[in-house]
Amino acid sequence: MSYCASRFRTVRRSTHEVKVGQVGVGGSNPVRVQSMTTSDTQDVAATVKQSIALAEVGCEIIRITAPNVPAAKCLADIRSQFSAAGFAHIPLVADIHFLPSAAMEAVEHVEKVRVNPGNYADKKKFAVKEYTDADYDRELQRLHESFSPLVLRAKTLGRSLRIGTNHGSLSDRIMNRYGDTPLGMVESALEFLRIGESHGFNQMILSMKSSNPKVMIEAYRLLVEHMNRAGMRYPLHLGVTEAGDGEDGRIKSAIGIGSLLYDGLGDTIRVSLTEDSVYEIPVAQALVKKAMSLWKPETDATAEHAQPDRVDPFHFTKRETSTLTLAAGCVVGPEQPPRVIVRTTLTALSSPESEIANPKLNDTPAEGLLVSIPSAADLAALPATIPVGRFLVLELASALSPAEVQSALAARRNSVVLLRTFTAEEADPLRAFAQLVRTHGHHLAVATTDDDLALLAPVLRELGDDRLLFTFSGFRSPVSGILAHPTGRYRALVDSLATIGSRAPVWIRNTSDTTVAGDPSFLSRLLDASILTGSLLCDGLGDLVSIETEADFTRATKLSYNVLQGAGARISKTEFVACPSCGRTLFDLQTTTQRIRAQTGHLKGVKLAIMGCIVNGPGEMADADFGYVGGAPGKINLYVGKTCVQYNIPQAEADGRLIALIKEHGKWVDPAPVTVP
Repeated sequence: MSYCASRFRTVRRSTHEVKVGQVGVGGSNPVRVQSMTTSDTQDVAATVKQSIALAEVGCEIIRITAPNVPAAKCLADIRSQFSAAGFAHIPLVADIHFLPSAAMEAVEHVEKVRVNPGNYADKKKFAVKEYTDADYDRELQRLHESFSPLVLRAKTLGRSLRIGTNHGSLSDRIMNRYGDTPLGMVESALEFLRIGESHGFNQMILSMKSSNPKVMIEAYRLLVEHMNRAGMRYPLHLGVTEAGDGEDGRIKSAIGIGSLLYDGLGDTIRVSLTEDSVYEIPVAQALVKKAMSLWKPETDATAEHAQPDRVDPFHFTKRETSTLTLAAGCVVGPEQPPRVIVRTTLTALSSPESEIANPKLNDTPAEGLLVSIPSAADLAALPATIPVGRFLVLELASALSPAEVQSALAARRNSVVLLRTFTAEEADPLRAFAQLVRTHGHHLAVATTDDDLALLAPVLRELGDDRLLFTFSGFRSPVSGILAHPTGRYRALVDSLATIGSRAPVWIRNTSDTTVAGDPSFLSRLLDASILTGSLLCDGLGDLVSIETEADFTRATKLSYNVLQGAGARISKTEFVACPSCGRTLFDLQTTTQRIRAQTGHLKGVKLAIMGCIVNGPGEMADADFGYVGGAPGKINLYVGKTCVQYNIPQAEADGRLIALIKEHGKWVDPAPVTVP
């Protein structure tokens, strides 16, 4: 594995610099933040106004769609007026999909042109065809002839290019040979990269976007692996396309972008939200700040472990674990979704009016209730029972002895998990607590470090996995206060478990010790939880999750489930794939998305795609159940999967027709009636 220097530390991948106008991307430059205007490009005044608004909130590179030659011609006036407003130093990028002629016009006026290799001089009609090697070579030659003029003109003018591959718009040629896979995305980009290099042109940036964070993460890693083999050092543009809006959009973006930044990959990013573009910038800036606070240069690439971990970074496989039954109907183990633990208090635990005591108040209740137990008196104050289907986690102070805990455990019928930190010198307490939970039918959560775990290995082998689970402790040095790389430390913990032959489940805890270069804002806490939990889940690691940085019980519960959904690890509500607006969009995406969510948000497990145009629509909907796509001004096309089943529906009728389509396919349930207490 060579896609990154270390899976346990954040070592920045070195790249050559690409100049986008006056802004350097890659090399020793910081990660650049960019976004996109949403106005009709031919409305020059509106596009300049949006560009200025983005620049004023810190956007460093601004992209503008150019769907046709007339729109591309407008880029000249947009560039001129934007510069006259005092922003000559901020580069503009033309976004091109279908028309090489539009690209050839746009390159005359702006500093960079983005092309989509799945659409640029290629076809995407979901046609099935067997390509012989000779057929394939002829197609590549045709591609060379179509793309070379843009490369040569960009080289002459000192422009840069982005080869922007989208999972949702791979060409039929790529799909038929490689399938709808990360490898297909990589090959699609490399074909264009090789054409550029054949002309001595290296001012190119690459992206591998998908609405599915797992696919996106795997594709970028695979791209870097292939580039490393070929000695290529091109910068990367990171983004999760069609991430959606609100909390869900921020979570999906943080999982995909943050995971790669923490791997040391990425030189410029865009957070794609179905909101006004200015709201993307603070999220992107926060992600960049967190990653760069952890980055080490590639010259300092000595890994903390001599061998890479055992995770296949290019294919998702869930780690195999032993099976633990923590409560009636709540099992941790193979084929089980990650379980949610939420911190609470003894007072709330004892209150019959609380949501904790009445899970029916929440459609997705926490399965584990975490309570701090600093003294034996607190053990005595525990309520006799907790709701059926839930388990209790008691976080024990290190001063509490097994004897003090024993009487509380012996009296309990519900399953209890004892959580305690064990250092390398505490083999005897570990053995005593493990014997205690075995005697009374409970479980032990061992909080430790990968280094301590290695020294505790003899006693852990003796105890076995049938009553144990593990979590990480000790992210911050008590002397320096320096934060270790949280994702890397969990990876190292899992690696150490594999070394000693343990298949015990792993609990991912988000605590104040796992916050990175943050502030006390909810956004910062959300990003930390999404990156740590989401990146591990996308690698198949993690069996229990807690977000303890959120004090409110209900909020912490919902955030946990939203992160699980964003990582594709546990579906608890409707999944929305919604693209951000741009000048190609044929209806108001923000209000439409909110309106459809209000009508369908109760359909647990149903995936709906809401797309402004057909550029990525059919492809990104390949793994969606239903799609709502702009087909023409005021007209909507409805899809089932990637198949369009209804064309040019008046928008006023489209919502009702979508619901009828969902009912027709047996995926509709009526929303639960709202009860007023």
